[in-house]
Amino acid sequence: MTDKVLAAFLTRQREEGLALAAASDLLDLAPLEAGPCQRYLAGFRCDGLARDDAGEVVVADRFLLAIWLPDDYLRAADPFRVLTWLEPHRAFHPNVRPPFVCIGHLSPGTPLVDLLYRCFELVTWNKVTMREDDALDRDACAWARGNQDRFPVDRRPLKRRSVAPDPGPVEVLR
Repeated sequence: MTDKVLAAFLTRQREEGLALAAASDLLDLAPLEAGPCQRYLAGFRCDGLARDDAGEVVVADRFLLAIWLPDDYLRAADPFRVLTWLEPHRAFHPNVRPPFVCIGHLSPGTPLVDLLYRCFELVTWNKVTMREDDALDRDACAWARGNQDRFPVDRRPLKRRSVAPDPGPVEVLR
């Protein structure tokens, strides 16, 4: 890689992405290259929705996406190039039609950690747009409008909350 700016950006993204994965019980992040990495597999172990073999909407607990930060990522970012939905094959969300996934507008150079959070919000139904004219899966969109009480499907945070150190006994002043 001859682009030093891109190499520095990619090195930082790897560090920050792996730090998030280390601080999460719900995310596995696998860089697919050594050094400045442009390709990742992101596995989410959280509740989301899929269709079973009978076509029923069911809770699924494993999701896998591929992330690619191409050479021109700091100048142009197309979510349909950057993100690829891998599993489950019968994912159920208005913004997913495998292998396509749409997390909305993507600015050039969007940090990897931001991509991971946005994908997590989508998988867990913390973020959903219920507009058929803007949906990849119109059936999921229509279903979502009638089932809003089920969202979010998983309320756990992606990153573990840090626990503050115990200050010891606290004296109550009167």
